[in-house]
Amino acid sequence: MAVNSTPEAPLPVGEVSRLIGGWIDRLGAVWVEGQITQLSRRPGAGVVFLTLRDPSYDISVSVTCFRQVFDDVADVVSEGARVVVLAKPEWYAPRGQLSLRATEIRPVGVGELLARLEQLKKSLAAEGLFAPERKKPLPFLPQLIGLVCGRASAAERDVLENARHRWPAVRFEVRNVPVQGVHAVPQVVQAVKELDGLDDVDVIIVARGGGSVEDLLPFSDEQLVRAVASCRTPVVSAIGHEPDTPLLDYVADLRASTPTDAAKKVVPDVGEEYERVQALRDRARRCVEAFLQREDRGLAQALARPSIEDPHRMIDERGDHVASLADRGRRTLGHLLDRADSELTHTHARVVALSPAATLQRGYAVLQKADGHVVRSPDEVTAAETLRARVADGEFSVSVDA
Repeated sequence: MAVNSTPEAPLPVGEVSRLIGGWIDRLGAVWVEGQITQLSRRPGAGVVFLTLRDPSYDISVSVTCFRQVFDDVADVVSEGARVVVLAKPEWYAPRGQLSLRATEIRPVGVGELLARLEQLKKSLAAEGLFAPERKKPLPFLPQLIGLVCGRASAAERDVLENARHRWPAVRFEVRNVPVQGVHAVPQVVQAVKELDGLDDVDVIIVARGGGSVEDLLPFSDEQLVRAVASCRTPVVSAIGHEPDTPLLDYVADLRASTPTDAAKKVVPDVGEEYERVQALRDRARRCVEAFLQREDRGLAQALARPSIEDPHRMIDERGDHVASLADRGRRTLGHLLDRADSELTHTHARVVALSPAATLQRGYAVLQKADGHVVRSPDEVTAAETLRARVADGEFSVSVDA
């Protein structure tokens, strides 16, 4: 419960320490998991001192236990080991210091660690952190590569030497951090975030050599996995191992089996690229030459056609045909006109022969009354009637006798 205090009535330090001790005493015994970072077993001492650290959050707490408690696990527990401790929190009032009094220590076995990692893997996969659609493509030619690795490590040397051998102009931004132990996770996470915050960094490689399952535990830490998942820069996992796969491999945008393999996958080989460009140029040249040859053959075939080779030949042939048709038409028309002229002449002769004028030329005359009516019968005229007689050369009047 809250304690009432004011600037005028503050609590003494001893009272505050006593109250804190009372609150801690009510906590009771708890099971605590962590990694042993410091271990002190003084000869003849009845108490063993050790420091238990949470590698994910960089938090430590002091632990004490009687020698007989530690002796039960002394053969399998050393600095760097992960353990589960049953302990009761204690408050040392004179120094204001919190510690744990352990009554039982159990080492965390490899099988148990792997089971926890498998459970964490399923949980993170359910969140979609390992989904293929989240993977970001790597740039073809990175100008600046971020490298997270151990100081003066073989992994650092393998990445730098192989990358510069493949592409001498490539540049690196290196962050040397612990790659195992209790300080590994927070420093690796910090290095990844720093490199991801640099606009010039095109890709980040997290590299280390091989190791045991315990050595690789930092690269399966949930905090590191989530930090990599939130990166905007592509991340390559280059942990030198084959039997075991840390969770970093699943969340990274690309997994490389070794640091050397990472250098080969991230940086293109200048010699290979030159050969590829040369091969593409040769292929393009062959394609263009084949196209030109094909078009040249097609043009030659087109020019060899009679209509193209002698374009006036068809006109001349058609001209001769037209002239022949015109001549034939002219002859046919002439025959038709001659025949019509002959028929017209014959018809004219018949018409002339049968015309009244021809009859008058032979000495006949046509008698007409005053009204112009032609006299065809004697009964049509009367005595003393005057008629008009029409002959070939003219006409005259005649009188009818009784």
